[in-house]
Amino acid sequence: MLNAPEASPTGRRVISAVVIVVALVLQVSVANRLPLPGGVTPDLVLLSVVALALVSGSLTGCVAGFCAGLAADIVPPADHTIGRYALVYCIIGYVCGIAAAEMDRQSMVPFFAVAAGALLGTVAYAAIGMLLGDPRASWTIVARMVPLQVLYDVIASPFVVWAVLRATRRYERPERGRDRFSVPAARYRAMSGRTRL
Repeated sequence: MLNAPEASPTGRRVISAVVIVVALVLQVSVANRLPLPGGVTPDLVLLSVVALALVSGSLTGCVAGFCAGLAADIVPPADHTIGRYALVYCIIGYVCGIAAAEMDRQSMVPFFAVAAGALLGTVAYAAIGMLLGDPRASWTIVARMVPLQVLYDVIASPFVVWAVLRATRRYERPERGRDRFSVPAARYRAMSGRTRL
């Protein structure tokens, strides 16, 4: 694509860190206190990791997932083995980052990625808990939790994905050497009457 904006690496790193911190604070102070049916709440940190991975790719998704998961493992009221969320969010960030190459920002793919990430995250977290002998992780509890977790995450996803897309778009800068008269390739084709068949 001609004249695509070149992302500022420093801006991306800073905004990724801010997104993770804000999501973690909102998760602990707001989302975990919501009296929703089933005792399950939307996972805002997971949604932020998925959105960052979809915007920035697999490496950023993996690193953001690990950092966000480690923070979620440490921040009170953490009552599980440290590293469970770090592993799960790292995997989800990497997988969603790989999917980012196959989509564009205006499609419905981000919401399917959120649903898949929520499903994978809940099942992987429970499976790791079962491997570690967590008495709260059993197939009956997981079977009851998974549909509600996916539903709540999908309902919350438009807001989180939209916020992350808006925040990361601010830190893109135009390509070096680009003048104000340059035209993107798709617009040029439309103006000149040339279309791809």
